[in-house]
Amino acid sequence: MSDTSKRRGRRTVARHGRLGAVNPFSRLLRVLGIGLACVLVAGVGVAGYAAWDLGSTFSENAVDIHEGTTPPDIGQLSAEEGVDLLLTGIDICEWDSHEKFGDRCPTNPDLYGPDGRELEAGRNDVNLLVHISPEPRKVTAITFPRDLMMATPECTNAQGGVTPASDKKMINTAYEAGGLACVVRTVDSITTQYNPDLAIEYAATVTWNGVIEITNAIGGVDVCVGETIDDVEAGMLHLEGGQTHNLQGEQALAFLRSRYGVGGSDLARISNQQVYMASLARKLTSEQVLTNPGTLLSLARTTLTNVDPSSNLTNPATLVQIAMAVKDVPTSDITFLQLPVLDDPYDPNRVIPDDAAVEEMFATMKANESIDPAAPVTEATGTPAPAETPGATETPDPGLAAPGRTAEDEGCANPVG
Repeated sequence: MSDTSKRRGRRTVARHGRLGAVNPFSRLLRVLGIGLACVLVAGVGVAGYAAWDLGSTFSENAVDIHEGTTPPDIGQLSAEEGVDLLLTGIDICEWDSHEKFGDRCPTNPDLYGPDGRELEAGRNDVNLLVHISPEPRKVTAITFPRDLMMATPECTNAQGGVTPASDKKMINTAYEAGGLACVVRTVDSITTQYNPDLAIEYAATVTWNGVIEITNAIGGVDVCVGETIDDVEAGMLHLEGGQTHNLQGEQALAFLRSRYGVGGSDLARISNQQVYMASLARKLTSEQVLTNPGTLLSLARTTLTNVDPSSNLTNPATLVQIAMAVKDVPTSDITFLQLPVLDDPYDPNRVIPDDAAVEEMFATMKANESIDPAAPVTEATGTPAPAETPGATETPDPGLAAPGRTAEDEGCANPVG
């Protein structure tokens, strides 16, 4: 098979990028950015072209996550309705970019399929659940750590192979067990036990090339770095401390993938990814982007050619409905959180859900109350913040504390979370 026959002109990047979140949004605002871009493009008179041209591209690689059942239809989203989307980052080598990752990606073209992707199944190293609440609208994006150990459902892959259910397995094995539908069922198995209304309605996957292209489409993302970050493993990343860096292309990807540059912890990496996502959210909702039709159209085109959606997310009208539901949400109500976890008592390199904190998080979301990300649980131990001094004046509970930040938080990334 020739190199040319493997090129699709829409993919790139690698299987070893062990991200923890971005996800590289990388995830949430990518999908929301599509819809928002379509809405705003409509305002400058080219919505008809965008809906036809971009919608047909987006549906090319659609995935049926409901496996034959009738997908939900949000119609005209009412004040009482919310939306739940799963954005999954797939860690897999692609022929067009394999040389960028040295020995970590195979150099034999026979090991790649017609779509340019490595034949070996990728892993869902980024899992971001995006919840758009009923009115008053809030957007909450919850990252499920790559190192999370949990019960997983039985799944069937595209070749008919069945992976049996397991009492305890890493969450990032779901995609290779049964594709996007399996990832949806795996995340649903956690969320719906606390709140059935959090069942995932829409989903999409993206490979790391999407991060590069999306970031470039909007002219980069500004990230404040508190202390110098160095990570050879993530792609010769070097960011001087005490500065704000405009991250574009491969440098943006390296920042999002960096683990050893932030102390080797997957949870610390998630914390720094939230810095990126918050900055990306601010830029996507800024005048710099919203008032530039060329940037909006470029963003929409780039997003749609780098994302593989569930089949029920390919209708441009659906994207617009979702966008309309969130277009007026202030950055203070766009919150990036990490699922509360504890150290796995059987493996210091893994984590397990902190059941009590997770239950409280989802109960708070069900009540459509704000979750305070400013007082995070201590990393990986689940240890709460120190209690107030005995005898001190009681203050109102500001809400559930969970590791994360809001999109208006302009805090800096650091080598340790």
